[in-house]
Amino acid sequence: MGRGGDMRIGELARRSGVSERSLRYYETQGLLRAERTPGGQRHYGEWAVDRVIRIQALYAAGLNSKKIAQLLPCMRDADGGPSEIATPRLVTELTAERERIDRMITDLIRSRDVLDEAITTASADPPASAMSRADTTRLHRGPA
Repeated sequence: MGRGGDMRIGELARRSGVSERSLRYYETQGLLRAERTPGGQRHYGEWAVDRVIRIQALYAAGLNSKKIAQLLPCMRDADGGPSEIATPRLVTELTAERERIDRMITDLIRSRDVLDEAITTASADPPASAMSRADTTRLHRGPA
């Protein structure tokens, strides 16, 4: 982090598809660091676009800010910036998180299968026994 640049917060927001408010939140959580001008304006390097995209992906995977803050130093930025080695504890926690996501996927697939069965059943032609007496009479007599 800490590698300065000329990109201001608005440009980073536009390029990463994240609101300025979210970028400020990431900064308060220790996920993103900006260089500051004497006037207090935030400036970021090109590395920040990749960092924000990674942060978004990790949030989407169900990780919280604290876990993301632990994980980010273990990941390289697109420009090959510094990366620390993950601790065995972090690897264990991330493996558990991945297993949780796998269980969620399995549950969602089961739910989808139940819905598929319900859709198939609901859209099938009703059996003759389910037809009303009026429908059966019309079939035997022909159109009115």
